Amino acid sequence: MFERFTDDARRVVSAAQVEARRLNHPRIGTEHLLLGMLQDPESLAARVLTGLDHGGAEARLRDILNQPGGRRGPELDAALLSTIGIDLDAIREKVEEAFGPGALDREPVRDHRGHLRSGRHIPFGPRAKKTLELSLREAIALKHKSISDGHVLLGVIREGGGLAMQIIVESGISPDRVREALVQELGSPAR
Repeated sequence: MFERFTDDARRVVSAAQVEARRLNHPRIGTEHLLLGMLQDPESLAARVLTGLDHGGAEARLRDILNQPGGRRGPELDAALLSTIGIDLDAIREKVEEAFGPGALDREPVRDHRGHLRSGRHIPFGPRAKKTLELSLREAIALKHKSISDGHVLLGVIREGGGLAMQIIVESGISPDRVREALVQELGSPAR
């Protein structure tokens, strides 16, 4: 499927990986795809999400994750541990001295001998995988030969249940209007 991705869609997926790592999240979710789309304000996805920018989306994500019942952010974990005398920054520094920069940021994997090695990339969560699958279906339905960032946003809307959709809706953006604008912008099947 990734061979059908345009450069802008590949940038979104790559940026989502960076966003998940930067936020210390163990999986790439729809929220990371959204943040990846919003990194370039000139991209099709960012243009149709009028009223939502990268900073606003990240702030809303942090609010959602820090709500009761939401996933706690690493800042909250660090604050709680510091109350009992554990300094996460000092621990991270020591681990990186021994195992290299970013050693704690990657999910461990086993090599061919069964030994644990740090992972190279963060895996996609189920909703993000579904979103990318739906972006392919959206491109096919529009008779497009490639998948752009606009198709990825259509996949987010069609999936409908991830944190990206929650951020979009809570920002006062109509998913139906975004869909209409995307279909109009994506235009003819020549893509």
